Amino acid sequence: MPSRADYKSTWNELSQTPEDAFLYVGGTRDEVELDATAVHAVNVIRATVGIEPTDEMVEIGCGVGRVGKGLASLVKDWIGCDASGSMVEYANRRLTAYANARAIEVSGHDLKPLADASADVVYSTVVFMHLDEWDRYRYVQEAFRVLRPGGRFWCDNISLTTENGWKYFEQHCTSFEPMERPTHIAKCSTPQELNAYLERAGFENVQTRERDLWVDAWGVKPA
Repeated sequence: MPSRADYKSTWNELSQTPEDAFLYVGGTRDEVELDATAVHAVNVIRATVGIEPTDEMVEIGCGVGRVGKGLASLVKDWIGCDASGSMVEYANRRLTAYANARAIEVSGHDLKPLADASADVVYSTVVFMHLDEWDRYRYVQEAFRVLRPGGRFWCDNISLTTENGWKYFEQHCTSFEPMERPTHIAKCSTPQELNAYLERAGFENVQTRERDLWVDAWGVKPA
């Protein structure tokens, strides 16, 4: 079994077929249902950092382009980044109707293919739960690097401090013996944790909010 930090091996293993990839990123093997799951994420992005038709947007951990497919028609350009080559292949198949959208493979620990100050929005949804804490912060730092001055960043994770988030944590605590935990098992965050990452990386106007199971964090790169 690969280590938890070997995200590339883990997610290539989980995405050997398109149907399996759909299941692990969206909880369904059905294309129509997968598209429907993106609507909520798009609405949260709109409500936090906003969506403008001139935005050049980057997603960290794009999977099969679940959210990107919902955003492509709303922005100038969308680039999805994922550690899994299989996920990237499936995403690009699903995005063929959009000339302004593409997915690229990254190492799993950075956004090195992307230039400094090249994006207006960087976001990551349903991804931090699968990352170690250090790698969450590394991606926040990478988002800061990739964003233009005034650019916006948003991320989310399961919250440890809401009632339903705590139930989720307890369920995962008892579902597996310590040595049997899968490498992609979800780990929670607190608002304070995400706030610290964004502020330490240099973001301003940092905000957090909890919504049932989730905690959101977002901020702006200084102009």
